[in-house]
Amino acid sequence: MLWPMFFLALAFCGIAVLGVLAVRVGLEVRRFSRAVGDSSERITRAAENLERAALPLAARGGRGHGTGGAEDPEAREPQGHGRRR
Repeated sequence: MLWPMFFLALAFCGIAVLGVLAVRVGLEVRRFSRAVGDSSERITRAAENLERAALPLAARGGRGHGTGGAEDPEAREPQGHGRRR
């Protein structure tokens, strides 16, 4: 009768250890999902900031490209080099 009780206690302890580990894994998954959500929000904000910062550059760089640019005399001049007086 001693050995069956010993194995029953050992099985109970094993299930208790697995339960504790399952709870710890659940808590870590929750923490990890929060970190992924925060990172996703930061990436979205950074992408919006990059897009907002790129709009003026795209407007300056894209000038004259929509109509072919051959009719626009400023389109043929290099950017940043104005006429010298």
